[in-house]
Amino acid sequence: MNEVLFFTTWFVPFYSLTGAILTLPWAMGIVQRTGPRPAAYFNLLTTLIGLIHSLFVFKDIWNREPEILVLTWFQAADFKLNVALELSPVSIGTIVLITVLSLLAQIYALGYMEKDWSLARFFGLLGFFEAALSGLAISDSLFLSYALLEVLTLSTYLLVGFWYAQPLVVTAARDAFFTKRVGDLLLLMAVVTLSTLAGSLNFSDLYEWVQTAHLEPLTATFLGLGLIAGPAGKCAQFPLHMWLDEAMEGPNPASVMRNSLVVAGGAYVLYKIQPLLALSPVALNALVVMGTVTAVGATLVSLAQIDIKRALSHSTSAYMGLVFLAVGLEQGGVALMLLLTHAIAKALLFMSSGSIIYTTHSQDLTEMGGLWSRMPATTTAFVVGSAGMVTLLPLGSFWAMLGWADGLVRVSPWVIIVLVLVNGLTALNLTRVFRLVFWGKPQQKTRRAPEVSWQMAFPMVTLTIVTLLLPLMLQQWYLLPTWESIDWYVLLSLIASTVFGVVVGSTIYLHKAWSRSRIFVWRLLQDLLGYDFYIDRIYRLTIVSAVALLSKISAWSDRYLVDGLVNLVGFAAIFGGQSLKYSISGQSQGYMLTILAVVSVLGFFISWSLGLFNHLPF
Repeated sequence: MNEVLFFTTWFVPFYSLTGAILTLPWAMGIVQRTGPRPAAYFNLLTTLIGLIHSLFVFKDIWNREPEILVLTWFQAADFKLNVALELSPVSIGTIVLITVLSLLAQIYALGYMEKDWSLARFFGLLGFFEAALSGLAISDSLFLSYALLEVLTLSTYLLVGFWYAQPLVVTAARDAFFTKRVGDLLLLMAVVTLSTLAGSLNFSDLYEWVQTAHLEPLTATFLGLGLIAGPAGKCAQFPLHMWLDEAMEGPNPASVMRNSLVVAGGAYVLYKIQPLLALSPVALNALVVMGTVTAVGATLVSLAQIDIKRALSHSTSAYMGLVFLAVGLEQGGVALMLLLTHAIAKALLFMSSGSIIYTTHSQDLTEMGGLWSRMPATTTAFVVGSAGMVTLLPLGSFWAMLGWADGLVRVSPWVIIVLVLVNGLTALNLTRVFRLVFWGKPQQKTRRAPEVSWQMAFPMVTLTIVTLLLPLMLQQWYLLPTWESIDWYVLLSLIASTVFGVVVGSTIYLHKAWSRSRIFVWRLLQDLLGYDFYIDRIYRLTIVSAVALLSKISAWSDRYLVDGLVNLVGFAAIFGGQSLKYSISGQSQGYMLTILAVVSVLGFFISWSLGLFNHLPF
């Protein structure tokens, strides 16, 4: 039985895909009498089956070697296109994480979107989302990984634009799609180049090829930059980071998946291609610079946000920046551990924020306050999620950060400064959000706010327990360091940064007019951070303006040069025909003489242009 489940793990993505297909009769309006809820139940059932299947495999995967399954997808003559799948503790564990969070997000969506008329379409898109993520987890082929990243791009576009009747939602979905397409296009160029150079796109074959590969420095540099462009777009890294902030216009259950799993999907692909990036020191340095800039910059930007979802989404970009920094410093194991701890904590934070939005019908932090006594489950979820995000002993993120810092404290000590800075500012931001939402006096929209229903409370309570038990899981999987190997100076630095952020966040003056200070210097700083260092406006003045100018030049040349030449030929034909009709006698020999003369003239000019007359004696 275990062998059958193990070798059929490749079918787990098809469970959720089947659930998405089963929603079509309700999503398309073919079935209306039952309402849209049966479509949601089909998705929940298929996700549960996928979770049970992957849990049985994960239980026994530790006792066996990783397996590579090669499935022939297309074959014609000597051409064969294979799909390689990896069954290992990392890939199966990733599937378990995806199915658990997806199941909880779907239960949460039952309560959050209970009155939405297109509930079936939403659950169908979630199933599509989950299928792509599960396939990405077990993929051992760069070609298949690229295809699934494209599916995630499409899913993001459809889920962000779910409420397509709102103009701002349509704009956000469009911007998210086009921003990701920039990275996907560069990644496609790298994939095509790599297939030519290595002869295979399976990761296991690429790892063997890279041991003996000798590329020109320029080729290796462009190849490495192309490979990291796709994950950079998926993980909202600078300069392709703008889409995640706008994507918060979509439904909150989709934001739970997006901020915990989808961005992690891009980072997971980056982890898989890490050995290939070693060919180019420039690409590794680009990862370090990109990750550092995004981690520090996004954390600073989150401090000035007054939208609760945007305050949390920028921290997602920041933590993915830390993952990029870890991969750039060739610390892949630390990157995976950070992805695990961040995904669970961030899913819990977005569920808590969604409950607040659902109850208060507002995302503005300045309109909230005093919710801690009215929403105890939501308050507990936010506190535990925040503790799981920062380095608070003994929760999961503490061990991920500590393991990373211990490995680099002597090699690259400047990284410790980045970790301490990002961790302290994140603690400050989460404390600020907690004070504005749960502390203080109740406002008009929070005075009678009740706790959410069980469909939304159950996933939050479950994830709260999982977050608290995560250190025990890490110990069970032998992922925690021993106390003898810990650098106590690093440990104290990380804990001190958390304490410093909480203390400053607890004591700093937070008036409801904090969103717009009357002090000129503070207002300038708030605007700088609140508008994301004006990067959007810089893009509009540079790249967007340049593309608009080129479009105008292209439109002018197409209208006046290309169309003008075509119209000139047509006018000449009409003019010639109108002129000749008065001088033609209608005799066939006259037509033949005209054709012969024209062909002779054309032949002369062609021969002359080809230089056929150069060898003649005269």
